[in-house]
Amino acid sequence: MTFTSHSEEETRNVGYELGKRCARGTVISLRGSLGAGKTVLAKGLAKALGIDEQIVSPTFTLIQEYAGTLPLYHMDLYRIEGPDEFEMIGGEEFLYSDGVTLIEWSEKIAQMLPDATIFVDIRIMPNQDRTITIEGLDL
Repeated sequence: MTFTSHSEEETRNVGYELGKRCARGTVISLRGSLGAGKTVLAKGLAKALGIDEQIVSPTFTLIQEYAGTLPLYHMDLYRIEGPDEFEMIGGEEFLYSDGVTLIEWSEKIAQMLPDATIFVDIRIMPNQDRTITIEGLDL
């Protein structure tokens, strides 16, 4: 399924709709270039899970946990080298958690992702709109 977003609000709304469909154990691969809107989409998803905290990209902390109707584990793997480093930080346990795991830059651990992973790709178009493609879940 593909959406076109013309604003941050529309990108947040796609995240919100995605978040409403998440269940315990959901893993979401969130891919896109720097500035594509990954964290904006994460904010909408968090809102759907009843999370009121400020959502920020966990680039320097790697994993940020939030409490909501389901726990949200927001990961940013931009600064890791690959699967070995991911295992060393204990990341694998979040792939089989009791909450929703949202992973930015998940391509670094692609071979470790569960089969049921939902893939979300955000692309910046020449006019600055975003094309958001979701695979593995119907909205």
